[in-house]
Amino acid sequence: MNSAHVGPDGSAPRSGIDKRPVEGDITVRAPGPMHGGLGSGLVGDVIGNQRVHGGDDQAVYAYAREDLDVWETRLDRELTNGMFGENLTTSGLDVTNAVIGERWRVGSDGLLLEVTRPRTPCKTFVSRLGIDGWMKTFTRGGTPGAYLRVVAGGTIRGGDSVEVIDRPDHGVTIGTVYRALMLEPDLLPGILAADALPEDVKEHVRRRLHA
Repeated sequence: MNSAHVGPDGSAPRSGIDKRPVEGDITVRAPGPMHGGLGSGLVGDVIGNQRVHGGDDQAVYAYAREDLDVWETRLDRELTNGMFGENLTTSGLDVTNAVIGERWRVGSDGLLLEVTRPRTPCKTFVSRLGIDGWMKTFTRGGTPGAYLRVVAGGTIRGGDSVEVIDRPDHGVTIGTVYRALMLEPDLLPGILAADALPEDVKEHVRRRLHA
């Protein structure tokens, strides 16, 4: 479990991508709309730019430790938990093949999350890594991590279990949506079968299909 780093004077960072592991319980709740809402789903976390990040459909960001390990080898550098800006660094969970709309029970306090969409790389992420060509490299890697919405709030702490308790049968995964949006536009019609996709993503797909 990772949250944005706050300076020693208590000031909020200009960007919330600098996540650090957090000890103890963290409250997770639905943050409301992207524009004018609370930003992150994690109390105490920071969303630096609420014009494009945060809100109910991007309340929590999860990335697999296994995928970080692959990138560590490829990049030949250490990648700590939270390095990609994720709130949850999972273990033993295939995040790329998570189905849009599947639900995760996290911990024992009733927290229920629903998979919504993949993360797409932004300039802040490129600056964070400081690697030439990182936007294209990350895109081609095909392991974007998953955003989740909060279905039922609760508390979470590092080491909590994550259990997939419901999975739609449409088969549209985080990886499928990512490839459709970023690499393989021929896949776009099929991802509309995922009802739980955020409305802005559906509208984006419809515009591209009718362009």
